Amino acid sequence: MLPFRRAEELSLLEALLDGCAEGNAGLLLVEGAVGCGKSEFLETAAAYAENRGALVLRAGGSAAERGRALGVLRRLAADAPPGALPVPSSPDRAEDPLALRDLAVAVRALSATAPVVICVDDLHHVDEPSGRHLLHLAHATRRAPVLLVLAASPHEHDDPLLRTELLRLPHFVRLRLQRLTPDAVHALLPGRTEAEAALLHEASGGNPLLLRALLQDPPGRPGDAYAQAVLACLHRCGPATPELADAIAVLDGLATPAHLARLSGTAETAAARALTALDDAGLLAPAGRHGLRHPAARAAVLDGMDPAARSALHAQAARLARAAGAPDTEVAGQLLAARDTRPEWTLPVLRSAADSHAAEGDTDRAAALLRLAHEACPDATTRAEVDIRLGVVLGRTDPAAAEHRLAAPLAAAAAGQLGPRALAPLARALAAQGRVDESADVLERLAADAARRGAGPGGDPGGDPLDGLSAFPRWAAGRRRTPAEPGTHPALRPAGTTVHPAALWALPVEAEEGAAARSAELFLRGATLAEGAVEPVAQALRTLLHLDGAARALPWCEEFAHQAARRGATGWLAVFAGLAAEARLRLGDLTGAAETAEAALRAAPARGTSVLLSALAGTLARAYTARGRPEEAAAALARSAPAEHAGGVHGLAYLRARGHHALATSRFHAALGDFLDIGRYAKLWGLDRPRVLPWRTDAAEALLRLGEAQRADRFLADQLTTRDAADPWVRGTSLRLRASLRGPGERQAMLARAVDDLQHSGDKYELARAMADFGQALREAGEPARAAMVHRKAWHLAKACGADALRERILPGHTEDPADEAGGPGTPDAGLVASLSESERRVALLAVHGHTNREIAKKLYITVSTVEQHLTRVYRKLNIPGRQGLPVDLDPAGVTRPV
Repeated sequence: MLPFRRAEELSLLEALLDGCAEGNAGLLLVEGAVGCGKSEFLETAAAYAENRGALVLRAGGSAAERGRALGVLRRLAADAPPGALPVPSSPDRAEDPLALRDLAVAVRALSATAPVVICVDDLHHVDEPSGRHLLHLAHATRRAPVLLVLAASPHEHDDPLLRTELLRLPHFVRLRLQRLTPDAVHALLPGRTEAEAALLHEASGGNPLLLRALLQDPPGRPGDAYAQAVLACLHRCGPATPELADAIAVLDGLATPAHLARLSGTAETAAARALTALDDAGLLAPAGRHGLRHPAARAAVLDGMDPAARSALHAQAARLARAAGAPDTEVAGQLLAARDTRPEWTLPVLRSAADSHAAEGDTDRAAALLRLAHEACPDATTRAEVDIRLGVVLGRTDPAAAEHRLAAPLAAAAAGQLGPRALAPLARALAAQGRVDESADVLERLAADAARRGAGPGGDPGGDPLDGLSAFPRWAAGRRRTPAEPGTHPALRPAGTTVHPAALWALPVEAEEGAAARSAELFLRGATLAEGAVEPVAQALRTLLHLDGAARALPWCEEFAHQAARRGATGWLAVFAGLAAEARLRLGDLTGAAETAEAALRAAPARGTSVLLSALAGTLARAYTARGRPEEAAAALARSAPAEHAGGVHGLAYLRARGHHALATSRFHAALGDFLDIGRYAKLWGLDRPRVLPWRTDAAEALLRLGEAQRADRFLADQLTTRDAADPWVRGTSLRLRASLRGPGERQAMLARAVDDLQHSGDKYELARAMADFGQALREAGEPARAAMVHRKAWHLAKACGADALRERILPGHTEDPADEAGGPGTPDAGLVASLSESERRVALLAVHGHTNREIAKKLYITVSTVEQHLTRVYRKLNIPGRQGLPVDLDPAGVTRPV
């Protein structure tokens, strides 16, 4: 029980008890709202009086028994010594002056031996005859040691005469019990922090009954005890209050006296009076707000209502809210609670409210409103529009549901049931999901419809259904408004003015790609996540990743992934975590890529298939495949396999992962088929950029495994003529494979160039593969010392990447640094490495990569003698005997700049 600690109130009580003990009469009326401690105060008064030797008589009124005459008087008589208090034999004698006098005489007689304290609770429910006896008793015992302690609600006056007459007595004292202040709550709960006490005060409003209930519920979460206490307070606030509480709970923020009166069917004055009682009890929201104080209180009232009656009230409240000019979100909330779609204005209100909730990030609410709006749609086009909007909203949290929601509009479009009003947003939604073939089909229908009506492809002259999807069109949609190429997808042909959906996934075609990367980063600096911004941000990240390097893009990918996670937007998280995993994979961080992709897949709802999640699973599978874990790669591919792989851009990423897994498991024909499919679609959609999808090197690797060297060489030669051929990553991976088709001398030189290129690309995994091949070439050329050094570097890179299979292939059976196992000098101290000059570091790193002194001199435009001098100083500073002791993790920055 919550202790009662109100010093001023207890001081008044003790003064009255002291006066009674000295022979003085007392009359105390205790008033307070429901739950504010009137009954508890009476119990405290009774306990104090009994401790002082007084005779205490208790009784209480009851709304249910108010019609039973003399009920309270009988309860007082039952609490007195047997036969001490007379009770009229019938209600007819209750007003008899003799009966009134007999009760007063009996009480005075009892007080002759000990002070008498009479405690009567709920005076406002006392039956009228008993009230008359109490009033006469207060008059007749003014000179006797008798204290009357009466408790009543200040808001109910069933017998105003009784309370008025009591006020006229000279010994009358009124005590008003107020709700607890925040400081009082904190003082009552010394074990709670000030913040915890403040939260408890906020939820209870300082009402002791509600506070006690909150303390019985789990910490920080109002539960059953709080709900029951709320309902008890409501039912004790007056006969009309429960119905009014229903109306308050239904109206919530619209619960003004006028609206409540209309919804509950009561008079406005009665509604205002009941609101005052509820407010005094702390049940209503603070000033400036309407409705009940806490959502749990509202839920308790709504849960206690008859479902049909509740639905009817919500429907009536929706009409009332609309007539009052309430925001669409308020009106729509009532419609949703009522599941009512009958009013003719339902559909626009629901759609408007859904847009508002979506803009605020409340996806669940927006989706619920759109599902109800779907029921209100009068035709196929309107239903399609709602479905498309719902698909866009669901994309924030549930990619699979978002993609599947477009199935019905797609079917309607194929059946010719949709007009431009629905086709244009459908094309945008499909393009945003990467479903470029389906989007192109819709655009083709839209263009045909526009041609018939003489309008632009967006439904209006000059309109473009994909406009607005990219907020960064200058670089993010490189194929925007370019003429169609002969033989390309038919959706590119009409008039040559419509963006093909794949253009939204293309890298920029600007002459200076560095400028595009700088523009992308500038855009990202000012971008924040919101609906409509996800696709442009993803476009910018892809541009930065493929044009400026994964190391530059990764922090941005992680930043937007964190933003999505903080918003609970698991669909957006999948987009940005997928890009972060791709960036880690491009850097050769196989372990980090797998962990990032796995975490994003775990966060996504585990239902249905999704092309977006299939791409994420593809990244995970590629990481596992590169690490030498084909079983885990197969599991990743199986759990997120899309129904159709080639329907969108994400499907290409999945195909590439499946092809890599097929290569690793010796299914070379299957791998080749997947890689060639990627190439076909990449060309068809204008996405053939080796920086993004190096399908030619993938296909060449499969062909090499199949023994088709000539075809493999053609693919590699073709890749080295593309616009991306100068990219170090593209050139390095191409040269590594092409070297296997050359003689020993040319092979060694080609691999050396591949190592240099991949060193600059930042991809440690591909660098490790190239160095492994380079070391093997050196061994075959009869240079075991250089080969051992290169293999040692490759082994360390493979270990850092988590590429266990590659590490085992490089140096079978080695689990530690080969130099350490051989009893070598080990890795030099980091402080010694830091002492190297930049020139010494560049020379040492090239030596680690297996270059001869002459090759190093040629690369750095210095003499062989200068190289020898630099290496001699390096050996001395690091305290190592020669090249075999060089550390493998030297900083690669600027290794080819002249000394």
